[in-house]
Amino acid sequence: MAGNVIYRGPSGRQPRTIQKEVAGAYLPGCFVEETATTLAQITTALAKRPLILANADYAGQDIATAYTSGDTGVAYELDTNQVYQARMAAATYAKNAPLTIGASGRLTAATTGTRVVAFFDDTPGAKSADALCDVIIADGYIAA
Repeated sequence: MAGNVIYRGPSGRQPRTIQKEVAGAYLPGCFVEETATTLAQITTALAKRPLILANADYAGQDIATAYTSGDTGVAYELDTNQVYQARMAAATYAKNAPLTIGASGRLTAATTGTRVVAFFDDTPGAKSADALCDVIIADGYIAA
């Protein structure tokens, strides 16, 4: 369900954001963490406070355009049960499949011992790398 925004709802509510320089050329919809000085891409959810990178719409950036390293980035703080569009790793996904953060800040299937950060809430099937898909944020449990 591709759309033109990262935060998908519920409507009438806007999540809290953090603005800092991005530490690389990141696409909106990938997962980052806030460091002392930057928003840096993460490759795991374990021992992290994941944020999802939004587009800087106030600067005319759309969700298909990557930030340039050093740009001021906008990242959403995640709220349980909220819907976001997130970048996916290439794989086949089922409805409500548990997801974790993998390489390049992309969501991938959660496996035993990984932290579940979201559930797949888009059209089931094969997705290409970097596809934007709807996900529902989980409460952050460890997959068994």
